[in-house]
Parts: sequence; structure tokens; C-alpha cells
Amino acid sequence: MTADHHDSGRRGQLCDLKVVEFAHVVAGPLAGSMLADQGADVVHVEPPGSGDAARAMGPRRDGAPLWFKVAGRNKRSVTLDLHQEEGRRLARRLVAWADVVIVTLRAGRLREWGLDWESVHRLNPKAVLLQVSGYGATSSLADSPGFGKMGEARSGVVHLTGFPDGPPVHTGFSHGDAVNGLMGAYAVLAALHRRERDPDFDGEWIDLALFEPLFRLVEWQVIVHDQLGTVPERSGNQLAVAPAAVINTYRSRDGEWITVTSATLRSVRNVAVLLGLPEEEFTTAEAQQAGRDRLDAGLREWVARRSTDECLELFARNEVVASRVFDAADIAADPVYAEREDIITVEDPDLGRVRMQAVIPHFRQNPGRVWRTGPALGEDNRLVYHHWLGIGDEELAELEQHGVV
Repeated sequence: MTADHHDSGRRGQLCDLKVVEFAHVVAGPLAGSMLADQGADVVHVEPPGSGDAARAMGPRRDGAPLWFKVAGRNKRSVTLDLHQEEGRRLARRLVAWADVVIVTLRAGRLREWGLDWESVHRLNPKAVLLQVSGYGATSSLADSPGFGKMGEARSGVVHLTGFPDGPPVHTGFSHGDAVNGLMGAYAVLAALHRRERDPDFDGEWIDLALFEPLFRLVEWQVIVHDQLGTVPERSGNQLAVAPAAVINTYRSRDGEWITVTSATLRSVRNVAVLLGLPEEEFTTAEAQQAGRDRLDAGLREWVARRSTDECLELFARNEVVASRVFDAADIAADPVYAEREDIITVEDPDLGRVRMQAVIPHFRQNPGRVWRTGPALGEDNRLVYHHWLGIGDEELAELEQHGVV
């Protein structure tokens, strides 16, 4: 199927939603990806020649970058030089066309290029603007650069991650950026919900700082500090503020790691019974918390004497929730992932058949679909500019000649 075709075989909850993103790397584009996976028409605007910096990120196979094959999937790629006035004129046409505009540029550059809230709202009063920035549009650092790891560090999450005698630890992926993408997509849908029901809807400006989504998700840190005057600290694979007495990882006889979690009174009692400890000594939340070190030490010794398979079988038989700690190879071979159809195979023009995550969450009535991997730079210029914006062949050829697109 060529890029000139309007119908891409898209499916999902958001067909006919029009999105343009002046956003690069991870956070803003991931919000667009969540919408694209559910059928939205997402136009990813990139500078001619170089494209989104994410195209050069991560490992490659045969010269093809693997990360962008997933990060750019289900989107349209157009090139546009926003340093030129003609490019900014085209950007204004894209803003007028869209239902949702996603931006990740610094506040000053947004104003300069007419992509700030006031400009977008003037061009398209019903548009929803998602603005993701390092420190938020209303802070004194609005023009400062920011990346996801900075957001993670400011959120409190990194301080809480790691072992008490070790340094704070970032998680092994773009955690801050990714959660911003999810929070951004959620916020866009909340605004669109109101637009559908409010006849006086006057657009919406979603202003998201990189540290805010993770900060929101650590629900207890502010109230604990406020009310108890304490600062929660790193607790390894346990939690500084734990919902129950058993949360940790344990190494089996064959050297594999197993995580065990018990978040209810009954499940903790099940652990005690499994370890041969008196159940009556673990009947209340207070008693269980008081005995958490005893349970932890008992589990460590119990797991170390057994193979992983034996541990998991006995845990399941005794209704103790546990899992092997998976790596990518475990995920690829796991029958539950296969039963859930969480890994799919997609045809890619550079790499042939590639596997990647399916559209998640699953909608059983009207599921989304991965209909393309990340497109080539500018692959959809003609579709978007000619067919969708109505630019004639002669004008489009002139824009190409002058390097505007």
C-alpha cells in the first residue's frame, strides 16, 4: 500500500481523530503513538534531511534503526523546515486541520514559531494542545531544556529506587518519558470527552512537566512527609511504604530470581504456612508488619534450597503470588504472552518480518491494529500536504525545491 492511499486499514477507538505532533524523541511522540495505535491519523512533523533525533537512537540491524520502527509505527511522516516562514505557514495549516496538537519545543521557540497556546487557540479554537516540557509552561524554568531522566530524578522515584547502601537507580528504560506519554494521551482523551459534550468548548491547553506524571503516581510520598515528617528511603526490592509484609525478590537454587508479593492478610498467612511458621502469629496487619523480617529471611532460605520450577509450583499450590523475573527472551517464549497475543509480527520494508508489542490495552469489540512500522522520513508528504491540506502539485513542487518540505 502506498502512502497516497487514504485508507491504511486502520482500526480502533479513535478513527477520524486528526493529530499533528511537533514533537521529537520520546515523551510527546509516545502520546501520539498511543493515539495512533487506536486508529488516529497522526502526522509526525520532522525537519528535512535529519528527521527526528529518535531515528538515530538505539541499536541497528543492517543500518536500520530498530527503536524508531516501533516508536514511529502507525504514524505519517512529513518533513517541514520551521526555520523558514513558508514552513511556519504550512505548520499553521496543519494546526488548523488537526483536532489535537502535540508540542515538545521550549516555550520561547513555540512563541517564535506560532505553536504556543495563544497562537494555536487563535488558529483553531476547538483544538486540544498537549505541551510537554522539562519544567512546565508556567515555571521560571519554562525555557530550560529537559529530558526524561531529569524528570525521573525530580519526581522522587529515583531516590526511592535501589538498595539502602547503594546509589539511587534509574529504571532500565525511558521511564519518565514513557509515563509522560501515557499521561499525555489520557489527558488528551479527557479533553476530547468534554469537547464532545460541551457546546461551549473553547479548546484545551494541557501543560505537562516531565517530572509530574511519576510524581503523581507515587501516591504516598507527599502525605507521608507532610503528616509524619519523614522522608521515605530506598529499600531495595522491598518498598519504602509497603502495602503488606512480603515484597521482595529471592534467588533460587539454579540462580534465577523470583519475586514474591503478598498484599492481603490472607496471602501473608499463606506464606507463613508455607514456611512452617505458626499461622496464628500472623493474623493481623500489625503482627505481619512486625514479623516482616522473619518472613523475608525465611523466604530467602526456602527459595535458595529449591529450583525455580519447584518454587513456582509450590507457591501456586499454596496461593502465594510469585513470578520468575523475566528478561526479553523469557517474554518472547512465554505462553501467557502468546495467549494474550501481546507480541505481533509486522512486515517492515527494511527488515522484513519484525516482532513488537501489540496494541495495548486490548479492546475486544473494536481493537486497534499495527498497520505499519515507523515510516521513512517524509514518506507521507504528498498524502498529507496534497490530499489532506489540498496543496496543488505546482506549489508542492516549489516547496520541495526550496527545501521547505
